[in-house]
Amino acid sequence: MGLCKILPFFFFILCCSFHLITSQPFDYPTANLSTTWVNSVSAPHSVDFTDGSRVRAILLRGTFGPRYACGFYCNGDCESYLFAIFIVQTNSASRITSPSIGFPQVVWSANRSKPVKINSTLQLTEGGDLVLRDSDGTLAWSTNTAGKSIAGLNLTDEGNLLLFDSKNATVWQSFDQPTDCLVPGQKLVSGMKLTASVSTTNWTDGGLLSFSATDNGLVAFVESNPPQTYYSSSINGLNASRGSNYVVYLNGSLALLSNSSDSNNPQQLVSVPQASSAQYMKLESDGHLKVYEWQNEWNEVGDILTGFYGECYYPMVCGRYGICSRGQCSCPKSSSNSTTYFRQIDDRQGNLGCSEVTRLTCNALTNHRFLELQDVDYFTFPADIRNTDMNTCKDACLRNCSCKAALFRSGLNSSTGECYLPSEIFSLSNNEKGKTRYDSHAFIKVQVEPETAAAKEKKRVNGAILGSVIGLAILGIIIGIAVFIYWKKRQANEDEEDYLDHVPGMPTRFSYDDLKAATENFNRKLGEGGFGSVFEGCLEDGTKIAVKCLDGIGQVKKSFLAEVETIGSIHHVNLVQLIGFCAEKSHRLLVYEFMSNGSLEKWIYHGKQEQILDWNCRRKIIQDIAKGLAYLHEECRQKILHLDIKPPNILLDENHNAKLSDFGLSKLIDRNQSQVMTTMRGTPGYLAPEWLSGVITEKVDVYSFGIVILEILSGRRHFEASESEDQQVMVHLFRKKAEEGQLVDLIDKHSEDMQFYKEEVIKTMQIAAWCLQSDYTKRPSMSMVVKAMEGVLDVEKDLDYSFKPQPVNGKPNINFSDSTPLLPSVLSGPR
Repeated sequence: MGLCKILPFFFFILCCSFHLITSQPFDYPTANLSTTWVNSVSAPHSVDFTDGSRVRAILLRGTFGPRYACGFYCNGDCESYLFAIFIVQTNSASRITSPSIGFPQVVWSANRSKPVKINSTLQLTEGGDLVLRDSDGTLAWSTNTAGKSIAGLNLTDEGNLLLFDSKNATVWQSFDQPTDCLVPGQKLVSGMKLTASVSTTNWTDGGLLSFSATDNGLVAFVESNPPQTYYSSSINGLNASRGSNYVVYLNGSLALLSNSSDSNNPQQLVSVPQASSAQYMKLESDGHLKVYEWQNEWNEVGDILTGFYGECYYPMVCGRYGICSRGQCSCPKSSSNSTTYFRQIDDRQGNLGCSEVTRLTCNALTNHRFLELQDVDYFTFPADIRNTDMNTCKDACLRNCSCKAALFRSGLNSSTGECYLPSEIFSLSNNEKGKTRYDSHAFIKVQVEPETAAAKEKKRVNGAILGSVIGLAILGIIIGIAVFIYWKKRQANEDEEDYLDHVPGMPTRFSYDDLKAATENFNRKLGEGGFGSVFEGCLEDGTKIAVKCLDGIGQVKKSFLAEVETIGSIHHVNLVQLIGFCAEKSHRLLVYEFMSNGSLEKWIYHGKQEQILDWNCRRKIIQDIAKGLAYLHEECRQKILHLDIKPPNILLDENHNAKLSDFGLSKLIDRNQSQVMTTMRGTPGYLAPEWLSGVITEKVDVYSFGIVILEILSGRRHFEASESEDQQVMVHLFRKKAEEGQLVDLIDKHSEDMQFYKEEVIKTMQIAAWCLQSDYTKRPSMSMVVKAMEGVLDVEKDLDYSFKPQPVNGKPNINFSDSTPLLPSVLSGPR
């Protein structure tokens, strides 16, 4: 063992003095601290292959045949290298051979999105960190294990690269950081995923396709927003007891095992071809999960995700907007006219997809039309609206700018069905008759050029019986009206700009060119919603900002004015600061302080394990929201009703301080007004019952705040479609658990810290119940909520947990918590 530990250092010295043609002639699977390897042209253990690839081995495990090694790898021009684990062929003397077939197969890489050059270095530091640096010393990758008592580096027989401590316990391992491959013996626990490379020639991890183990099972999906699933396999209890169950790649299957169960009795989940030699599976850039095996050369022996519908039901088989038909790709075409809306990106490579001839934009919603495709299906269909008709489905898409298509499925010869409104369109497929038990229609949203309609109108008039004189007269009238409308619109914009200059206390006014420069021509997008997009920027003084660009007219104009007037002149530590705005010609932009931790929704719903918040942090966030609302309701010159309190509109700074944002739907009322009448606005699921009457008070914000409290404490959304029917709606589940005296069941099970403070969490749930009282007069003010959170005020004892809306003016009860078929963008666009 002592000999094995000094060998890597001994051969590092050799690499500085001469070049060895073949690899080290014996097994060298481990390395000690303070070892450095240089990726130099004269490095030992370097082998070139006839496919243009090259390996410079650092550690090698096993003798004779296909074996695991790790080191530097390149393919092609060899100007850039990966630090990788690869399978190579070795001879009886443990030398890596270079056959005409059987090229190196990379199964893991540390830096596929940041390759390094010749003379880059890999160092196992004295502090216990494995560090990869480029030739100029730039850090390319690190295990970040410094200070964790690392004793050495080891490559196992299974191809797992690991760092171990003095007790031989694993501190870090490559198996916990999968890239696009799995090897036999490798596990997938909930939250781990494989991410495909961009393409077969571009190995960076910016690919759209992923294969993941989740709490519910195995899922293959497109990394869109939201993700679109093209394969799923349900597994009960995958994440039970925080990871006691896991998926493992065995010979012949992907199987479910438990740390406490008999490893000889795995539960097979997915069948994999039995292996007689080296084998691995890889998530390809086209979404296929393929199995490769060494059989005198590397052969594909399995394609384990391809199901009943075959090749055409992969999301990237024909790229974006492409239509797959029996393996052939084409672009959507109109059957009613000769207009071309899509063209292939490359006529010779149909799989690259189709591009829009005229790009969709929210600036001209009236020019949106549908390209109807009959018997065209989609690889996934998570219905947004159920029990609806085709026209309602289409109308919902037209009202939502982020919707790119209305996809409708119904029973054979039925007019009622389900509607899916995706915000991104990937490959579609022709629905072959007889293979499905439903009818499918795809309505692809396209942009119609305004001049097309004008040209048709002009042609019709010129051909009219009234003759050229009347035609010219009508045309003159049309032009006059158009000029008048343009003048009025310009005058309205100028009036608005002049109005804003005279409103007291306004924030900084920026020019459009200033914000264009600050955002690098709007290049770094943070998000996109129904009224526009948000971009990251930086002012000349170094201040980081977030710039919201509002598109369109009408409601957007009202939203812009509401936002500027509402928070332009007020300041509070729990309100996102509006730094400035731009109102220049048709441009309407809002400039906010930059919130580095984004919106609350990405932190409270079950996601990445490292993003789970502890109890103290969640309590502080609830208090921050309450203080911000209390200031709006009780401390401003006029009461400010936010009217759209929800996690996406609550932002977190670098210290997880919460601040309210998005005042585009807010309403100002005088202090002597107890209530106000207004049109319904907000987001389904967060709407108080009194919205039925149109007469509201600040207590509608209190109700929405109560829903948000429950979401923060439970780690789930107010509506979860994946749950059983009796657990889908949060307030129904809350009522049930309150009646059973089991509120503890609602506490986020992903957080041990929350379980430890369960008594305090339950007290906070009681505050939420107080805020959710159906009779708004029985809800507390936000200042009372702040005191209750601080422990200086007791919660009302006699609380009603029925949460049923009271009849208003004879109108029927409607439970807004159940309003899931409605899209949030119908009332409150994604912000």
